[in-house]
Amino acid sequence: MAAALVAVMALGVSAAHADDLKDKQKQVERELKGATQDLGESSSQLKKAAARLGAAQEQLSVAKTRLATARGKLEVAQERDAEMQAELVTAEAELVAAEAALAQGEVDREDQRQRVAATVADMYSEGDPELIAFSSLMDAETTEELTRRDGVRDVIVGQEARAYDELKAAEVLLEVQEQQVSDARDEVAAQREAAADHLQLMQALEAEQQAAKDSVVSLVIERRDARVEARAARAEDVAKLRRLKKEQDKIEEMLRKRAAAALRRAARANARSAAAGPSTGLLAQPVDGYVTSPFGYRTHPIYHYWGLHDGVDFGGGCGTPLRAAAPGRVVSSYFSGVYGNRLIIDNGAMAGQGIATIYNHATTYTVGVGDQVTEGQVVGYEGSTGWSTGCHLHFTVMANGQAVDPMPFF
Repeated sequence: MAAALVAVMALGVSAAHADDLKDKQKQVERELKGATQDLGESSSQLKKAAARLGAAQEQLSVAKTRLATARGKLEVAQERDAEMQAELVTAEAELVAAEAALAQGEVDREDQRQRVAATVADMYSEGDPELIAFSSLMDAETTEELTRRDGVRDVIVGQEARAYDELKAAEVLLEVQEQQVSDARDEVAAQREAAADHLQLMQALEAEQQAAKDSVVSLVIERRDARVEARAARAEDVAKLRRLKKEQDKIEEMLRKRAAAALRRAARANARSAAAGPSTGLLAQPVDGYVTSPFGYRTHPIYHYWGLHDGVDFGGGCGTPLRAAAPGRVVSSYFSGVYGNRLIIDNGAMAGQGIATIYNHATTYTVGVGDQVTEGQVVGYEGSTGWSTGCHLHFTVMANGQAVDPMPFF
């Protein structure tokens, strides 16, 4: 460790320019490869736009279902309305027919009354038919004449009876027709009341359909606006990442040169540089927390492309102390729109490689550029700045200017 510390101090001569490049390189590297591919990190603007678009899509689906349901109910109601209108027309026609029959029955009854009156008047114009018939029977001189006159009497009396029977029949028929008219009127009234109630239902269903239609239109507009917003946010993020990528290439080249220089100085100082890869125990845990997202390739949760998550995410909670994983010097501390508050510590030559450790998303740091730190020293506190959905530490290990898996170093 002492030899490595000597190498770190030796790097201070050219630190100003190189550290600035390293700072930018870390920013580019993490923003391009890390945060944008970490399930726990994303652009807040894009997340909000994506959430808005998702909500609009879901609400639109529900609204379409409501509209289809409203249309279905209205179609059924319209079919029933047509049936009710037909039933009302039939009932009204039956009422008209019944009223016509009643009117005709009244005329027929009056005619029958007139006929009865005329018949009776004719029959009694010469006296009581019964007495005349009786007198005629008394005057009969033979049996044949008695029989003939009795038959005449029956005819006269029967004629009167038939006239009254026909009048009674006309009156009974008239009563039946009056009842038919009453029933027909009741049926028409019932059909009209049902039609009025159904009209209210139809109006309510039409209003429901219109409201559902308006909702669909509104949500289509909302979805369109949300898409525009999401595309704009994505374009902004992509443009930023592209700019950082161009810068990254330059910074990585500079870091490789710095690492090579550090290793040469470490070799001259007899530093431990024979190993060709990471060695367990070189770094201490940077935070007292559990791993929430490992180093490696994965599909970006929003952009859906395959890329590298260039560090390890540790949980622990907001305000958890962040500690130096190894002795070194702070070479950069700044705010990144993607990684939030960042801190870069140059740990010098370790296990044959130039090592730097990077802390991201902290709420604040307790050390600044140029400060020497010791292993285990508190350098900041876990936060959720930048592209982050919750407090965590995105910890990156750079070996010779390239991000490597930090876990083998612990």
